[in-house]
Amino acid sequence: MLKRAHKFDGKLIAPDRLHVSLFSLSGLPDRQLCAARDAATELRTAPFEVSFDRTASFRGRGNRPFVLIGEKGLRRLQSFRQMLGVAMARRGLRRIANTNFTPHVTLLYDARGVDEYPVEPVVWTVTEFVLVHSQRGHRHLARWCLRA
Repeated sequence: MLKRAHKFDGKLIAPDRLHVSLFSLSGLPDRQLCAARDAATELRTAPFEVSFDRTASFRGRGNRPFVLIGEKGLRRLQSFRQMLGVAMARRGLRRIANTNFTPHVTLLYDARGVDEYPVEPVVWTVTEFVLVHSQRGHRHLARWCLRA
């Protein structure tokens, strides 16, 4: 519906590939990937709800990401990312842990961009997180269930 309303030509991201990236670990040597995996293993938190209530296009050249964004409904997600970042920093990954973060779900890429637009909230409960290798497809390297 939004794709048509904004006259986007880009292909929608497949439902099984929709995700929120917390950190980019691309290009890290195996030793640092293991450190990130160890950091993730130590986290303890109960499942939590996220809510995205706006769409927008991120700025950039070429195909621009059209994304779901939010604010109040993402505080627990931001807190979770901060906990993971602290655990990663303790394992020598401070540079990665200190990167900027705008929680979003990319819906498609398109040459056209649009301004922020309110939508009916898209809500779900986060029950797990995954370490994904996403060059040439998505391959799950590890998966953790959230638990208190």
